[in-house]
Amino acid sequence: MNSFPLPAADSVFGAVHLGYIAVQSNRLSDWRRFGADAIGLHVDDVDPNTLRFRLDDRTCRFLIRRGSAEDVIALGWQVDDHETFDRIIARVTDRGLPIIEGTKEEAALRGVERLWRFAGPKGIAQEIFTVPVTTPEPLRMQSSGWVTGEAGLGHVAILSREPESMRGYFHTVFDSRLSDYIDENVSGLKMKIRFLRVNERHHSIAIANIRGVKIDPIRTSVQHINIQSATLDDMLASFQRVKDLGFRMQWSVGQHTNDRELSYYCVTPSGFELEVGWNPIVIGPELESTWEPSTYQGISIWGHTPVGDTVLTKFDQFRQALWNASTPEITVPQLAGGLSR
Repeated sequence: MNSFPLPAADSVFGAVHLGYIAVQSNRLSDWRRFGADAIGLHVDDVDPNTLRFRLDDRTCRFLIRRGSAEDVIALGWQVDDHETFDRIIARVTDRGLPIIEGTKEEAALRGVERLWRFAGPKGIAQEIFTVPVTTPEPLRMQSSGWVTGEAGLGHVAILSREPESMRGYFHTVFDSRLSDYIDENVSGLKMKIRFLRVNERHHSIAIANIRGVKIDPIRTSVQHINIQSATLDDMLASFQRVKDLGFRMQWSVGQHTNDRELSYYCVTPSGFELEVGWNPIVIGPELESTWEPSTYQGISIWGHTPVGDTVLTKFDQFRQALWNASTPEITVPQLAGGLSR
């Protein structure tokens, strides 16, 4: 059962959608080849320091700007209307957290009219906007299409040493609801994953932690980003292109236990993973009215077998975990809903 209170009358649930991902990387040529040639996205070369990927009529779904982070630096959330926008702003400012309006250049690069930014867990800036910029320019991409719309761009998965704090953050800001849990054993470590939804997509945020120990074995702030293919053929074709073009595959094609999505995971040029999926459960109004969280044992019904793990990669993960253990994880206690540890 969800331990959070029942939604209040001023809930913003259902009026928030993941709109775009902002990445900082010095590997723009690799990103171009990865996004356009392997995954099958529409690519625009904005300037020598900027790439953008389109999936639909939005001018920007992925923004890749030159820089040294090699990581996701911001998540952009579309808010349906000004009333909802004002509620979210008030929740942040009433708790003493500053909000900064993005510059005109930042908004233009992200394909939105205006945006406001505030601090997020693990140092990932949260950006909200109401009006995206669209274009009638036809998509030039190998895929036949991607599923966005009311469900938003996809989802973000984050490995955290402070999972309750992070869950509290997204509940406080966006009235997220718990869809379910997965318990998984990874290399002898017990992992718990919380899946949070903010609209009809089964989850827009997944938060994983290793039970009993506060370790984080990955360098990047996000573990993976998910996008949803319109057809099974599209998903399988991109899987083959990723392999043929020599990009690293992390997990083979498989099906998840909770949302039933078929997907594979590959590694982006910046080091975090991209999950390309197809046909997950949609929690529409009828399901929403009766949905109860469950706990699933294991991530996958079948497939999702690891690809290319070596002793050296395991050692690198262990070394990264030791380094992270000496560095406190960035939390935002003002917005943790009293759940910060």
